[in-house]
Amino acid sequence: MTTLTATLPLPSPPAWAVLERQLFDALDRSVQPFLEKYTREDGTLIWRETFRGRDTDDLYEGFYNWPLLYLLGGGDPLLPLSVRQWDAVTRQLTDYGVVHKDYARCIDQFHQGESDLYFYFLCLADPARMEHVERGRWFAGLYMNEDPEALNYDPERKLIRAPLNGSDGPHWGFFDGEPSYGYSPGMARYGLPYEDVPGVGRYEDLKDPALARRLGEVMQARMGKGDVVGNLAVTSLVTNAYLLTGEEKYRRWVVDYVDAWAERARQNGGLLPDNVGLSGQVGEYMDGKWYGGLYGWTWPHGFYNVGMAAVVAGTNAYLLTGDEGYLDLPRAQMDRVMELGGVRDLRACDMSLPEHWVGQALALGEQRETFVVPYRHGDSGWFDYQPMSPIYPVAVWNLSMAPGDWERVERVRRAEPYDWRQVFSFRTKEDAGHEQPWTRYLAGENPGYPEQVLGASYAGVCRRLDQIREDREDLTRVNIHHWQQLNPVTTEALVQLTLGAPQAIYNGGLLMARVRYFDAERKRPGLPPDVAALVEKLEAGRTVLRLVNLSPFQAREVIVQAGAFGEHRFTEVRYDARTSDYPGVVGDYAAPPLGRETRTASVQDRRLRVHMPPATEITLDLGTERFVHNPSYAAPW
Repeated sequence: MTTLTATLPLPSPPAWAVLERQLFDALDRSVQPFLEKYTREDGTLIWRETFRGRDTDDLYEGFYNWPLLYLLGGGDPLLPLSVRQWDAVTRQLTDYGVVHKDYARCIDQFHQGESDLYFYFLCLADPARMEHVERGRWFAGLYMNEDPEALNYDPERKLIRAPLNGSDGPHWGFFDGEPSYGYSPGMARYGLPYEDVPGVGRYEDLKDPALARRLGEVMQARMGKGDVVGNLAVTSLVTNAYLLTGEEKYRRWVVDYVDAWAERARQNGGLLPDNVGLSGQVGEYMDGKWYGGLYGWTWPHGFYNVGMAAVVAGTNAYLLTGDEGYLDLPRAQMDRVMELGGVRDLRACDMSLPEHWVGQALALGEQRETFVVPYRHGDSGWFDYQPMSPIYPVAVWNLSMAPGDWERVERVRRAEPYDWRQVFSFRTKEDAGHEQPWTRYLAGENPGYPEQVLGASYAGVCRRLDQIREDREDLTRVNIHHWQQLNPVTTEALVQLTLGAPQAIYNGGLLMARVRYFDAERKRPGLPPDVAALVEKLEAGRTVLRLVNLSPFQAREVIVQAGAFGEHRFTEVRYDARTSDYPGVVGDYAAPPLGRETRTASVQDRRLRVHMPPATEITLDLGTERFVHNPSYAAPW
């Protein structure tokens, strides 16, 4: 492994570096008040005695990014705490009867992907832990028919056999009991899943029990069997097993399954259909319609989750094959809705997910007109116009670095009337939403972004800690989203700045990053103490990374890895080295003038070691070949 030594002394600690380490420290300490307030001695959440719902993800979501913070460089206790909380929540859900053999009995993959995200971060943070390897194999095996009690997959037709699935196998039907879908104030904003049910023309009609049963029977028939587009999230579960083991069967399954869906999209003009019957026919239970499946284009979220499923599937297939053509799957979905978009007044848009656009609302201020796209499609055509989330195009550009994918990001920017350089302190469910100012920073037009986003993140942590302190709710009766909405750990700024990456896709994506770090002395993932990192530039074949050791006392050893999974290769590195004397002779009142020269070293490896003496910095201009190695969770040692 090539080793460099940082020789440039710090003239003064960079503000971004100080703020970055301050954020790490605050996040490390933030988890304890959360645990003390919301968990019992054994780690289980203080909540009701019984639970018979399906959304098992919500109990995990209060802790999901704790292992991510650890692998970025958070404190040592975070890893055992993350493992403890995953195990505790799994036991609690098992006692509730909704988890079996550590996996949900029956759930849609839109939600399951949210809790799987926690498990992926655990595996990446500690891939040698035998429990993670065994569970990784087991979870993937649920969709490879390796458990005779859970035959979720049809290997001949390349389809998952039901929209609701899990450790109990395919769940036939949408409802557990009598099929009835009654009125709910919380679900009213999503409207009706179908327009062709006699007598059910408005959501308010569901207050009539007879009409609620009529719609329920239709949902039972249409959503109770066959594959749906949301099941593409399972590709991450199987890719995770490949990254843990390197076994070819997992790569083959992902490629086969994504290829099957890509062919269905090709036959549908590029748009992913959202449902396919057990015979392999699209629209088999929908009177031939390509829309109408559970968590598909019509109900309840449309492009919001279809776009995520497409990005996740395309990403995993690209990661495992190096074939960029798989990214055409998410590209086609984005391009279609953007073609149908236009500038509208948000006050006139009946948006089903208004809370997701807090960043856009803050940036718009009093001006309420902006670019929106249709998120859903039904018998009456496209509807539910909402802002185009930059999460999707930025995720694809992050993978391809292709000019066309950057242009898609730019097209959204040009269509929106506000300044993308603005930074606001807010926290969405996905712990994302600052892609706009980050991409402006990478474009060289927003130099103050690192300090601003780190300050905004710090303010967000402080706000959530205040909310935790002031929380007087009866915890045995709180809403199932309570812990997710109070989780004090935020990682968006750290992922962007240190890894040069957007956040992982929340509904089941893997962490796709340009670089990752290991502490060579302590043999653990993440930046060493006192070390701050800033990815300053990303290009197709180039990564510019600045490292700072803030400690005036302790040297640090950093291993920089090309890609989150070592899938990239550093070809060479250019860096500045000191040529003058330092710190100077005893008796001089000032340090001698700093002389430097640019040097080049060959790397030709997926990793590079950097020795950082006390109070030094180094900027690495790294030639980078992307997606040239088989990806793996394996650590350098």
